[in-house]
Amino acid sequence: MADQHANNRFADEATVEPDHIVRARAHALELGAAPVSPAVGAQCAVIAAASQALNIVEIGTGAGVSGLWLLHGSPRATLTTIDNEPEHLGVARKAFADARIPPARARFITGRASEVLPRMNEASYDIVLVDADPEGVIEYVEHGLRLVRAGGTVLVPRVLAGGAVADPVRRDPVTSAYRSLIQETQASPAVIGALSIVGEGLLQLTTRPAE
Repeated sequence: MADQHANNRFADEATVEPDHIVRARAHALELGAAPVSPAVGAQCAVIAAASQALNIVEIGTGAGVSGLWLLHGSPRATLTTIDNEPEHLGVARKAFADARIPPARARFITGRASEVLPRMNEASYDIVLVDADPEGVIEYVEHGLRLVRAGGTVLVPRVLAGGAVADPVRRDPVTSAYRSLIQETQASPAVIGALSIVGEGLLQLTTRPAE
């Protein structure tokens, strides 16, 4: 376990964040909206870049750190980000303005994801990032898999729940939901799944084209 903590610390310290994301991270910590780690953010940026994403949905805006990482990876993309905390969205808007991201490339929606997502067009997005209330993670991932195009990717940070998922003794609802999500998607023929253990963990699910 000590080795894993050392690896995570090294990965975060080795990741060079752009200045505007460093500032957004500081604001997130002041706000109490825990941002994704630098290493996880960088992985999200690589996936956005590799998939040449143009349309991205983010469930859980926080203070904008993960959204900024996604757009850092795919500068031509348009991000739709959803959060039910107006204060968080306000801070994120300022972070995006500070990063000089054109307003047309970021759409901020105030509301509960469970109410917003059913109204969104299916198979219309390249990436869906799920970083909202963990109690709804399975529901949100199901929506995400519906929203992404064939070959699109759903990203779920914090999926290791601070180490709780790996502890067989932990059986609380949130831990059990994350554990089930990982196990079921790894076995699913509908997606190609990979679990990164860097930082707080990142589950990556890319949909397979229908045969």
